[in-house]
Amino acid sequence: MKTTKYIFYILFALFTVKGMQAQHGDHQQEKSNTNQKVLSPHTTAMAMINGAHIHIDYSSPRVRDRIIFGGLVGYNTVWQAGAHKATWIETDKELVIGDETLPAGKYGLFVIPGKENWTVMFNSRWDQHGKDEYDESENILAIEISPEKLEEHQEALLYEVKEEGGDKGIISLAWEKTKIKVPFQVAE
Repeated sequence: MKTTKYIFYILFALFTVKGMQAQHGDHQQEKSNTNQKVLSPHTTAMAMINGAHIHIDYSSPRVRDRIIFGGLVGYNTVWQAGAHKATWIETDKELVIGDETLPAGKYGLFVIPGKENWTVMFNSRWDQHGKDEYDESENILAIEISPEKLEEHQEALLYEVKEEGGDKGIISLAWEKTKIKVPFQVAE
């Protein structure tokens, strides 16, 4: 009787773990017969602009024939601006964004997409899973941005940090048919 009971527990544990791994694997990876392809690979964007090192760390989901903005990512709702963990940005110098200053540091990057305007938020809690722990009161800076419509389809979520001359730069996010640009200036 004891042996049967132990075998049952072992089989139950094995099937439960296998089932959980399969569910989690389906969420993160697409498997083929020849290789594994990660659907939302971890990636970075960074640049040195006027002595400031600006680094963005994010997971890059793919469109995969889905409607992204107004579909997968709802309008007028907070989004962690990437897949899985919240996207974060780090700067080792102060950045002037709009009329406000973002102190040197590391921040969670969140957005609220809208049809006409987006809100981009730099949040003091950079190490979060998704938007589950997002708290608006912890925003250090928020700015309204008008999105641009892309001519070309952008399959993978793409961040870029680019110099615009001297101490000015642009942080951009592009995905599907939408792009936003956050202009900044490195503070002296």
